[in-house]
Amino acid sequence: MDRFHLLLAALSVMLILTVLRSLRQERIRVEHSVSWLAGGLVLLALSLFPRVLAEAGEWLGLSGAPLAVLMLALAVFVAIFYRQSRALSELKDMNITLTQRLAIVEFELRSRDEART
Repeated sequence: MDRFHLLLAALSVMLILTVLRSLRQERIRVEHSVSWLAGGLVLLALSLFPRVLAEAGEWLGLSGAPLAVLMLALAVFVAIFYRQSRALSELKDMNITLTQRLAIVEFELRSRDEART
């Protein structure tokens, strides 16, 4: 293995360990950690099997393995960011719905208190 593949392996192991540590300390939810762990495992596998990476680079028309890793990492991170954006949008919608329901309940409580007095 050359330096590039060793560095890639080290970085992917660091990513996996960081995600697992965050998961253990409950800083990240399980459903969000799966995509990061999958990305780290893919990068680790590519660093351990450099021929697969070289063939993928040739198939994509890229000149070297580092460029292929960069393109793959970019694709993985774009997919993860898209997934996170969807989750954030869903949470925002749920927050709006919850706020509206709370306003309705407060209005009903105020109306009942005014009717009693």
